[in-house]
Amino acid sequence: MSASQPSSHDLSVVIVSWNTRELLLQCLKSVYEEARASGLGVEAIVVDNASSDGSADAVREQFPEVTLLAMDENLGFAAANNLGIERSNGDAILILNPDTELCSGSLRALLATLHASSHVGMSAPVLLNPDFSFQSAGYRFPGLTQTMLDLYPLHPRLIASRFNGRYSAGDGLTPFQIDHPLGACMLVRRETIQDVGMFDPGFFIYSEEIDWCRRIHEAGWTILCGPAAKVVHHGGQSTGQLPDRMRSQLHRSRARYFQKHESAAFRRTLQRLMQTGIRLKQSGLPLPSDGRSADDLAAIAAIYADADSGPGNE
Repeated sequence: MSASQPSSHDLSVVIVSWNTRELLLQCLKSVYEEARASGLGVEAIVVDNASSDGSADAVREQFPEVTLLAMDENLGFAAANNLGIERSNGDAILILNPDTELCSGSLRALLATLHASSHVGMSAPVLLNPDFSFQSAGYRFPGLTQTMLDLYPLHPRLIASRFNGRYSAGDGLTPFQIDHPLGACMLVRRETIQDVGMFDPGFFIYSEEIDWCRRIHEAGWTILCGPAAKVVHHGGQSTGQLPDRMRSQLHRSRARYFQKHESAAFRRTLQRLMQTGIRLKQSGLPLPSDGRSADDLAAIAAIYADADSGPGNE
């Protein structure tokens, strides 16, 4: 593909929304501003998961060029994105959260990173907080350490460190390999999706991008962060509407991921570590747990145990 003579569909942007009307409109505005500035052929597809805040009507009114798929029920993030991917025509597909805004040059930089080599299957930007401070450049696949730090957060410097699976932004210009990005912004080759398939719809929300990236890696593709591409991510605007429910969903999705990709021995070790933490919490030890009680932690442990009791386990 020539950078100077873009095709009519250089990329498709798929956005799944749920009750984020104003942020969704800002996101679409940034997409079209970037498309015009870069000279790229871009189509936008919004899958609205039965929002009650007028999101679908606002998109129809303000962005009639958008392909809008207005659902009668909330299908979840994975299944709704799959619908958008099925309707897309671009040479590459940008999975984009509605609580994001593309910074200047981000689309060109993402495409340049994706096309750096034929084995690159996905590229992702550096995510910024609304004040433009650093948020995320990517993650290692979750393991025992990251899961325990989710349950028992320690010093903030550990949470944001390589010890907890985080990548830094490097020199801010040179692309580098990561295990997976945050699902807020991911540019994927169409050939990669044809090779590994779409999202697993068994993930309602959370961990679907980690599972997808694990399958992409296992199929021999490379995932790169291109730090020259920057995207503002407001973060948690949909999930923050139902914090308790989403916290449980996070661990249900993480348990599904571990059941799919990790050994029975890994999962048994995780259970033992969780039970040890619960006993320490019950003993009165001031163990950090993000405000969660021993009963809360026991309920989370039960989610992982239930996942291992289902069919198809080792």
